[in-house]
Amino acid sequence: MADNFMCNPGDFVVYPTHGVGKVVAIETQEIAGCEMQLFVISFDRDRMTLRVPVTKAEVSGLRRLSTRKVMESALTTLKGRARTKRTMWSRRAQEYEAKINSGNPQFIAEVVRDLHRNDSQPEQSFSERQIYESALERLALEVAAVEKIDKDKAEEKLEQILTRDSAA
Repeated sequence: MADNFMCNPGDFVVYPTHGVGKVVAIETQEIAGCEMQLFVISFDRDRMTLRVPVTKAEVSGLRRLSTRKVMESALTTLKGRARTKRTMWSRRAQEYEAKINSGNPQFIAEVVRDLHRNDSQPEQSFSERQIYESALERLALEVAAVEKIDKDKAEEKLEQILTRDSAA
């Protein structure tokens, strides 16, 4: 398989289960007697460093940041009507976690939209709140990286979209 995914130190990338990280280096290591090139990716939020073999980058789901067009589409999703299925919470929670871990900003926006609560709505359960905040943070980190703003400003922007829509 030809490897089409290439990035350079300093580039921001998205790893599905960890969100936005920064490529800090591309290093060569010997693993099990084989020379292997690795992307070294730092996730400041989790104080974690991940090494992904260059040849496995695409298969692992590692991707470049979304384009502005993709992010605009995800933000448009936030303006939509919440869709909650009438299934048990445990099943929905699994689906929401899978959407968040997919790394797809469109799916993550759906989770944020569906779990967002207005002041007039009933209080969320602890697990609902955790999943909502996890999705909001993941989406905010990518919005921040794409728009070159800090995470707090990105979260404010998302909250404004959510509250503006619900006030209408």
